[in-house]
Amino acid sequence: MSTFSGLNTAMTGLNAARMGLETTGNNIINVNTPGYTRQRAELSAVGALASTGLIATRPGLGQGVSVSGIARLADAHLGARLNATSGAVGQADTRAAALMDIEATLREPGENGLSALLGKFWNAWEGVANQPGEAAPATVLISSANDVAARLSLMHGELSDQWSAQRTALDTMTSDLNSTAARVAELNGSIKSTIAAGGNANEMLDQRAMLVNRLAELSGATSGENAGTFEVKIGEKVLVSGTSSTPLTVAGGEALGSPDGGPTVDFDVQGGRIAGALSLLGLANGTGTGGAIAEMAASLDGVAENLVETVNAAHRQGTNAGGVTDTNFFDPNKTTAASLSVLVGSAAELATRGEGGGKLDGSNASLVAGLATSKDGPDKQWSTVVVSAGLLAQAEAQQSVTAALAHNAAAAQQQSATGVSLDEENVALLAYQHAYQGAARVMTAVDEMLDTLINRTGIVGR
Repeated sequence: MSTFSGLNTAMTGLNAARMGLETTGNNIINVNTPGYTRQRAELSAVGALASTGLIATRPGLGQGVSVSGIARLADAHLGARLNATSGAVGQADTRAAALMDIEATLREPGENGLSALLGKFWNAWEGVANQPGEAAPATVLISSANDVAARLSLMHGELSDQWSAQRTALDTMTSDLNSTAARVAELNGSIKSTIAAGGNANEMLDQRAMLVNRLAELSGATSGENAGTFEVKIGEKVLVSGTSSTPLTVAGGEALGSPDGGPTVDFDVQGGRIAGALSLLGLANGTGTGGAIAEMAASLDGVAENLVETVNAAHRQGTNAGGVTDTNFFDPNKTTAASLSVLVGSAAELATRGEGGGKLDGSNASLVAGLATSKDGPDKQWSTVVVSAGLLAQAEAQQSVTAALAHNAAAAQQQSATGVSLDEENVALLAYQHAYQGAARVMTAVDEMLDTLINRTGIVGR
């Protein structure tokens, strides 16, 4: 082996240490970069040259060290777990936020809630019963009835606005999903060509991992390696394959209660924010398990219908100041929350008298006021609606917290395994620094040996 080979060995050490220093420095600089995965210089020993010929009597030494590549220290299992929890937390957050908005729409308990307004309505009937035919209590009653109708209409309008907002958000999320999927397909091609050319695609791999996680958050998509690229699926349908992507489309659902029903998509989306939005935008199915917004709107309609039917039934039993019977208080043809309408406009039209009662009889008004405590009356029905909405919102909020805890744990575990630790990188920095200094010292020693051999051999004693 030539003495000069020592210089090459030392040079490989310098190059390896320099590459290690640069990789470590790149890690440190990207410590706060979202989605960055820690990298490491992969070193391997260079084998000895083959010994040949008749005088090859001893094994040769290795030829130093080489950098075989820059490894990206990712963990596929932890990445898949993070994506799964991203889909769960996306769906839970979407539903929890919407259900809290629905609960806030009810304004219960509170002085502006329907319960309080119904209480004032029934009390106004008692006032009319105590002063039949008087204009003042009748005015209070009619005003209270209009307040109830206005509150039901307002809540229905707010639910309709929430539905429209969720529908718009669904379109936005779908557009985001499609553009992200297209970008993943583009990166698939770039990564494959870069690796085939012997280049380093670590940064593109980080970008793709972040985009795939976004797809999981939006749709609960799953992913895996297929022929050197990432394949992304929603259910059993392929969203991204190689360098091509299939866009998701939304159809139907233009407004709350529209004839075409709630919106639908052409993928079997069972997770993520899109699934959460779809579950909110579905039709009411009569069992309380349909779309949350439509179910609440149907509940409001049920309360309005109950109010119209019970009050009108009692009102028709009485006689008004003109001696007319069988009259309605509410318009019987308008029984939805958005259309509730009061027919009575004055004290003379109120059927306050019972059968055979005189001018000062207010027994029928008392009968109507008694509906406040009916076990099947609108108050009881509204109370059930409010409690159910509160329990559903609470359960979904708890589900959101649970999903967030699982997601945070997965993110922390992935960060621990693949993220940058400044302590570890500083230790590596020192190690590579000393390795560089050692290789430089080897080169210096070999240089001194060669100087002695070339410039000083044969001059001793002169």
